[in-house]
Amino acid sequence: MSIKKHLGTITILVKDRKTHSVDVQKILTDNGSIIMSRLGVNVQRSCVENCTGMIAVAVEGTAKQINDLTKKIDALYGVVARNNIMTK
Repeated sequence: MSIKKHLGTITILVKDRKTHSVDVQKILTDNGSIIMSRLGVNVQRSCVENCTGMIAVAVEGTAKQINDLTKKIDALYGVVARNNIMTK
């Protein structure tokens, strides 16, 4: 029996990139096997301090893997993560 893999996205809002990006990066690196690509967006273009950032991550994995990764990131202080699983 094969385990069903899904395509999806995880959108991450990092409220203070300088303070919280290291923790987000560690979790993403630890789960790199399900990450297909990622895009970082500078939400506040002229921001120097306490800048908000957004990361869009394309993933392929089981629903549990995608949900677990989202929950780990969302549990970080100053970070919000939401996923959207695109395939059934």
